[in-house]
Amino acid sequence: MSKKNEKIAGIIEALRGRELDARYLGYFECFNRQLFFEAHEVLEELWLAERGGPRDLFYKGLIQLAGAFVHFQKNRLQPAASLLKLAQTNLSKYPTVYESLDTTRIRELIGTWLAGLQPAVSVNNPLSCGDNPKLVLQAVSGKEVRFTGVPPKAAGL
Repeated sequence: MSKKNEKIAGIIEALRGRELDARYLGYFECFNRQLFFEAHEVLEELWLAERGGPRDLFYKGLIQLAGAFVHFQKNRLQPAASLLKLAQTNLSKYPTVYESLDTTRIRELIGTWLAGLQPAVSVNNPLSCGDNPKLVLQAVSGKEVRFTGVPPKAAGL
């Protein structure tokens, strides 16, 4: 097993036993630590199992969102913008709150990042300004539960 796979397996294992799928939660854990490639990888397994199902484009949109930030990290702004647009399109097909995620806020976040890429606003990489995106889950089972993540050691980081 590669070190990358071990890291992802550690993140998923630390999140097992919760109300939402550990791979789904792992996506947020990785994304909020700016481990965007890992966020993509951890959710991809869940997405592949769901292809053609009701969550197909939802997971695909989240994967595209993480992929966009991989491009930001590599200072590839045009591919980042393209993936942000695809993510926004895919996530727009879902209700305001879906899978405990406020999709309206995510689409607004995407819009903000796209606006930051407009030449009239800036030619710089918005990620380099330290304005790192954060994603927060909403309510689970009627209780207000905010995603707080996993301590780094528990996730093997």
